Amino acid sequence: MTLQEIADQISSKASGSGFSRSVKFDLGADGSILVDGETVSTGGGDAECTISLTKDDMESIISGDLGATSAFMQGKLKVDGDMSVAMQLSQVL
Repeated sequence: MTLQEIADQISSKASGSGFSRSVKFDLGADGSILVDGETVSTGGGDAECTISLTKDDMESIISGDLGATSAFMQGKLKVDGDMSVAMQLSQVL
Protein backbone atom coordinates (compact mmCIF):
# COMPACT_ATOMS: atom_id res chain seq x y z
CA MET A 1 0.00 0.00 0.00
CA THR A 2 1.18 3.52 -0.70
CA LEU A 3 1.08 6.24 1.94
CA GLN A 4 -1.87 7.83 0.12
CA GLU A 5 -3.76 4.53 0.04
CA ILE A 6 -3.30 4.17 3.80
CA ALA A 7 -4.50 7.77 4.29
CA ASP A 8 -7.54 7.04 2.11
CA GLN A 9 -8.39 3.96 4.20
CA ILE A 10 -8.14 5.99 7.41
CA SER A 11 -10.23 8.75 5.84
CA SER A 12 -13.03 6.34 4.92
CA LYS A 13 -13.13 5.02 8.50
CA ALA A 14 -12.94 8.48 10.09
CA SER A 15 -15.61 10.01 7.87
CA GLY A 16 -18.81 10.45 9.85
CA SER A 17 -17.20 9.09 13.02
CA GLY A 18 -17.42 12.33 14.97
CA PHE A 19 -13.69 12.19 15.77
CA SER A 20 -12.63 15.78 16.47
CA ARG A 21 -9.04 15.61 17.72
CA SER A 22 -5.68 15.57 15.91
CA VAL A 23 -3.28 12.65 15.58
CA LYS A 24 -0.14 12.24 13.51
CA PHE A 25 1.01 8.79 12.43
CA ASP A 26 4.80 8.84 12.09
CA LEU A 27 5.80 5.99 9.79
CA GLY A 28 9.51 6.86 9.86
CA ALA A 29 11.20 7.06 6.46
CA ASP A 30 7.89 6.14 4.78
CA GLY A 31 6.34 9.49 5.78
CA SER A 32 3.52 10.62 8.02
CA ILE A 33 -0.26 10.89 8.00
CA LEU A 34 -2.13 13.64 9.84
CA VAL A 35 -5.67 13.05 11.07
CA ASP A 36 -7.30 16.34 12.06
CA GLY A 37 -10.90 15.63 12.98
CA GLU A 38 -12.37 13.82 10.01
CA THR A 39 -9.77 15.30 7.62
CA VAL A 40 -6.85 13.03 6.72
CA SER A 41 -3.75 14.12 4.80
CA THR A 42 -0.24 12.91 4.12
CA GLY A 43 2.61 15.01 5.42
CA GLY A 44 3.53 16.63 8.67
CA GLY A 45 1.89 19.08 10.97
CA ASP A 46 1.21 19.65 14.63
CA ALA A 47 -1.06 17.23 16.46
CA GLU A 48 -2.22 16.56 20.00
CA CYS A 49 -0.76 13.07 19.79
CA THR A 50 1.90 11.38 17.65
CA ILE A 51 1.78 7.64 17.07
CA SER A 52 5.00 6.07 15.80
CA LEU A 53 5.01 2.70 14.06
CA THR A 54 6.19 1.00 10.88
CA LYS A 55 4.28 1.21 7.62
CA ASP A 56 3.80 -2.58 7.68
CA ASP A 57 2.26 -2.46 11.16
CA MET A 58 0.03 0.44 10.08
CA GLU A 59 -1.21 -1.64 7.13
CA SER A 60 -1.93 -4.53 9.52
CA ILE A 61 -3.95 -2.27 11.81
CA ILE A 62 -5.91 -0.81 8.89
CA SER A 63 -6.70 -4.27 7.51
CA GLY A 64 -7.78 -5.53 10.93
CA ASP A 65 -5.01 -8.13 11.20
CA LEU A 66 -3.44 -6.30 14.17
CA GLY A 67 -5.28 -4.48 16.92
CA ALA A 68 -3.96 -1.08 17.97
CA THR A 69 -4.01 -2.10 21.63
CA SER A 70 -2.10 -5.30 20.84
CA ALA A 71 0.44 -3.34 18.80
CA PHE A 72 0.94 -0.96 21.75
CA MET A 73 1.34 -3.82 24.24
CA GLN A 74 3.85 -5.54 21.93
CA GLY A 75 5.92 -2.35 21.59
CA LYS A 76 5.14 -2.03 17.88
CA LEU A 77 3.32 1.27 18.42
CA LYS A 78 4.52 4.19 20.54
CA VAL A 79 2.38 7.13 21.65
CA ASP A 80 3.77 10.59 22.36
CA GLY A 81 1.39 13.23 23.69
CA ASP A 82 -2.19 12.87 24.87
CA MET A 83 -2.88 9.15 25.25
CA SER A 84 -6.64 9.74 25.51
CA VAL A 85 -6.63 11.08 21.93
CA ALA A 86 -4.95 7.89 20.69
CA MET A 87 -7.55 5.83 22.53
CA GLN A 88 -10.39 7.78 20.91
CA LEU A 89 -8.90 7.22 17.46
CA SER A 90 -8.50 3.48 18.10
CA GLN A 91 -12.30 3.27 18.34
CA VAL A 92 -12.51 4.76 14.82
CA LEU A 93 -9.93 2.42 13.30
